[in-house]
Amino acid sequence: MKKEYLNKFYQKTHAERIEALVSAEIISQEDAVDFKRKLALPDEIANHMIENQITTYELPLGLALNFLIDQKEFIVPMATEEPSVIAAASSAAKIINQSGGFETTIQERTMIGQIALTNISNMNQAEQNILQHVDQIIEKANQAHPSIVKRGGGARSVITRQIEADEQYDSPSFFVIHIHIQTLEAMGANIINTMVEAIKPYLESLTGGTAIMGILSNYATECLATVTCRIPVSLLQKGNFSGEEVRDRIIEACQFAIVDPYRAVTHNKGIMNGIDAVVLASGNDTRAIEAGVHAYATRSGQYRSLSSWTKAENGDLVGMMTLPLPVGAVGGSINIHPTAQFTKQLLGNPTAKELESIIVSVGLGQNFSALKALVTEGIQKGHMGLHAKSLAISAGAKGEQIEVVTQELKQRKNMNLVTAKDILKQLNNK
Repeated sequence: MKKEYLNKFYQKTHAERIEALVSAEIISQEDAVDFKRKLALPDEIANHMIENQITTYELPLGLALNFLIDQKEFIVPMATEEPSVIAAASSAAKIINQSGGFETTIQERTMIGQIALTNISNMNQAEQNILQHVDQIIEKANQAHPSIVKRGGGARSVITRQIEADEQYDSPSFFVIHIHIQTLEAMGANIINTMVEAIKPYLESLTGGTAIMGILSNYATECLATVTCRIPVSLLQKGNFSGEEVRDRIIEACQFAIVDPYRAVTHNKGIMNGIDAVVLASGNDTRAIEAGVHAYATRSGQYRSLSSWTKAENGDLVGMMTLPLPVGAVGGSINIHPTAQFTKQLLGNPTAKELESIIVSVGLGQNFSALKALVTEGIQKGHMGLHAKSLAISAGAKGEQIEVVTQELKQRKNMNLVTAKDILKQLNNK
């Protein structure tokens, strides 16, 4: 990759960006011809992905630059409709790149399948029976999906949980069995569901209970990705704020999000701006990741910040975040969506673990940019500058008018759609 061709990427026109990707040897000249059409989702494929399909719904796909993750450089595709997300991710990555980049640790990728049973007369006896037949349970689960076993994955362990009846919700007691399954490069929903469905009758015979369901859990507490970074104060100075002041204010802002759920929700939403954009671009399941991540934020009993920012002994700002990230590198729409395939190619055909590293790093970078803006110039300055372009387009500006209206909007006291329409009207009357 010839990075010099990507300099000032955000200042280039759309056509110049495609040319830059060719010059940087990221895509071929052949790929660049009719680039958008090649990445579009054909109706023929879309019609088989969902029911009652009538058309496709597009989102912008952009590139976040400057990411150095585990000493490897990445250009990260991000699919999002929100202005400032990609700019913020790239800005954070540039600063963190200068101080050594992101470092990640990925837990052994193990997913969880659940079987819930009711009407069990003796929970302790049921638990004893299950634990005495763990090998047989694992064997039967693996027999239901021999191909994953042949590739080196499959069911690995069994855990039992007893959930007492809850009078407040008129809920009965549940006896729950977790099957821990290694799905290798796939997210593995179909693998897990096939296995747990297959062993329900056997678990009923062992417990004397009634299985009400067998399904995966998207709360993937056995599939965690951790990222850290260190930033010297020399890289943190912003406007009238010294590096030390910015560091301390970021730490305090994070502490606020740790103790106050009202702040934590917005704090974590900012993290998910980056994570969702990469998850979506890679063809993975944004709803599953969102649900699991937000559940993980409540693990202490209160909804809290997903990230932590602290001061190192030498004064550096240290960021850290751990998330459940059960993403896949193969399977589902990853294999059939043209843009997901392009994302995979652009990232260097990462393994599922590598994709986790990329996603969690983007999330922490996104958080750093948001906090830095919040505690210095405020979040609106950068965000509204980009929002102005959306307003110009909404007002009806086209071609060169878009930039003219955008720049004029930035100078106005009231940056809104009414003002944008007024500016465009005046422009058209000249």
